[in-house]
Amino acid sequence: MAKLETGTEDLLADLDGGVLTITLNRPQARNAMSEGMNQALGQQLAAAELNPDVRCVVLTGAGQGFCAGGDVKGMNDRNSGGGRAASIDEAIATQRINQRATAGKLFKMAKPTIAALPGAAAGAGLSLALACDLRIMAKTAILTTAFARVGLAGDYGGTYFLTQLVGSAKAREMYFLSDRVSAEEALRLGLANWVVEPDELAAKTAEIAKRLASGPAVCFRYMKENLNRAMGGEVDECLDLEATHHVHSASTADHKEAAAAFVAKREPVFQGR
Repeated sequence: MAKLETGTEDLLADLDGGVLTITLNRPQARNAMSEGMNQALGQQLAAAELNPDVRCVVLTGAGQGFCAGGDVKGMNDRNSGGGRAASIDEAIATQRINQRATAGKLFKMAKPTIAALPGAAAGAGLSLALACDLRIMAKTAILTTAFARVGLAGDYGGTYFLTQLVGSAKAREMYFLSDRVSAEEALRLGLANWVVEPDELAAKTAEIAKRLASGPAVCFRYMKENLNRAMGGEVDECLDLEATHHVHSASTADHKEAAAAFVAKREPVFQGR
């Protein structure tokens, strides 16, 4: 395992067997986002997207929580005059950059992404979890949009991701009322892919991440683009994109290995090319 330098104690990262594990590391604040955490997360994801040694990304939280979202105490300090207040234009520009570099990158990067939730994912923390391709929850974890409780409209793509996953009516209910959603309910709604006992979360996450990291990386790249485009694309556009990607992936070494393995009745060994 190789530990990576992130530039801040608020974010930890290590690379092991093709799996990049990024840990939000402010357990005393339920891993609420800090400026340093956000910047480091964006940098780690940008590097991961270009690093061929990274085949899968896992995002998790230290301690008992996943991520409480924005640091409300920090927001209150700023509202009380602590520190220079950015102009509205500056704040919007910064927020857009941060969102695209984090939630946007988790959703769009051409590699599988997993959110492993040991505990609560709230507000922007929920948005980060929903931006990932797959979610594994401890049975004791909960989800909540939380924004209405602090008088905010919501950020980091949560309205988009939640609407895509559960439909507009349920997304509106979850945003307007900010009720807690249990792990079992999240599984029923399709917000979680797996729910496990808390002490089984690490093992289940490692199992799924290793399967993805040892899979056909080129195929996954195009598969993810197809799936993302299907969320909002017109049908003929999606059909054409699938055709292009399918024919392209048929020319890869991984496909040829898989076909040979099928004939030989053995498991394929993918090289990601």
